[in-house]
Amino acid sequence: MNSRCASLDGTAIEQMGTTVPIFSLRIPICPTTVLNKMTSIQSATGVNDSPMVSISVAERETGLGKDTLRVWERRYGFPRPVRDAHGDRLYPREQIARLRLMKRLLDSGHRPGKIVAATDEDLLVLSGGNSAVVAETARDQAVGDLPKSADFAVLRSHDVAAFRAQLSQQLARIGLEKFVTEVLPPLNAMIGDAWAGGKLQIFEEHLYTEQVKALLRQSINNLPTGTRGPRVLLTTVPGEQHVLGVLMVEALLTLRGISAISLGTQTPLHDIAAAAVAHDVQIVALSFSVAFPARQLMPVVSEMRALLPAHVRLWIGGMGVSRFSRNLRGVERLSSLTDIARLVEATPVPASA
Repeated sequence: MNSRCASLDGTAIEQMGTTVPIFSLRIPICPTTVLNKMTSIQSATGVNDSPMVSISVAERETGLGKDTLRVWERRYGFPRPVRDAHGDRLYPREQIARLRLMKRLLDSGHRPGKIVAATDEDLLVLSGGNSAVVAETARDQAVGDLPKSADFAVLRSHDVAAFRAQLSQQLARIGLEKFVTEVLPPLNAMIGDAWAGGKLQIFEEHLYTEQVKALLRQSINNLPTGTRGPRVLLTTVPGEQHVLGVLMVEALLTLRGISAISLGTQTPLHDIAAAAVAHDVQIVALSFSVAFPARQLMPVVSEMRALLPAHVRLWIGGMGVSRFSRNLRGVERLSSLTDIARLVEATPVPASA
């Protein structure tokens, strides 16, 4: 046996003569072995053991609704069903095992965005009750002083004026920078997770986005146009429709007097490169949400880097870049909005800029 893996008997493991329940693990195991074993357990307990199952069966066996499965597929790139001759979704058995584990974690209070993007090993650590991860999740939900339950209730009441007023009052009380860096990130995550978990309808998520967009654009337009420091080109790539990340960065740059040029969303890569040359920018910043397909992230960023002049820096940011697993020369990842000031200061500015 591999020294880093422990054998499973289906519901428990034996290590040094001690039987330990799977979901109380504190020892190194093989994540793939666990998920494969879970698959075989399903067969042994009478669960449909067909190698592929329909979306109805997936819903019944995992406890996740059909709409949730479809939204996760589109938003996070998982699950990854195949299509039969009629175009209907079929889910491999190993994905059903992973989805069942995810459902347990959802029921324990973990956010969809965290668990869907997690590796097999991370899922097992989470399911073992890792206190640090649980504490981190609680902190994420508590960040900012905006009363999220009240926000959610106002949004669900469909009272647009009240929701806009609530956000505007918060912005006026704490200022634009804190609103962008401390309030919007956890609020965006809460709204996104509620939508992905089926607790928020699509039109309600769109309403939230439009209200925040309008508020940010109004705030940016009230600021003097940036004229100093490096020029920054802001946009998203084709297939990335979410604009809030772009607006949040534009707001922070404009507050600092930095020249920020926004192209909006879904700009073709060759046009981004042409705009960078035309506007003589020193930085191109791309925003990626968790809805952007993970498998496309590395190829798109690599191609963008190749198209840009060597002296132009490429920033990538947003919740989606957590899945960018490699360090690529000439690409700087924004782990948080607070990285912006540091990266701006590190960017050389031509004498004519």
